Amino acid sequence: MDENREQPTFPASDVELDLRGVICPYNFVKTKLKLETMKQGQLLSVLLDDGDPIRNVPRSVENEGHTVLAQERVDQAYRVLIRREESD
Repeated sequence: MDENREQPTFPASDVELDLRGVICPYNFVKTKLKLETMKQGQLLSVLLDDGDPIRNVPRSVENEGHTVLAQERVDQAYRVLIRREESD
């Protein structure tokens, strides 16, 4: 375990949401609700478990019209960076 290893290419977010341990579809619902409270252009970082969450949440967020900017592995989870887009 190398704690000094950082990924400087992953942009900083305005808000972070830790959804490790939250099952589908609740992790998407919580992500969607958080995005609704944010302003257009703000960045949301979401921590998701491997498996269904990392497969489903980014796809569902994009289907809602938001942009997934990056994904990175963090220990046993993934960090997903989402930009809040204008809602209709």
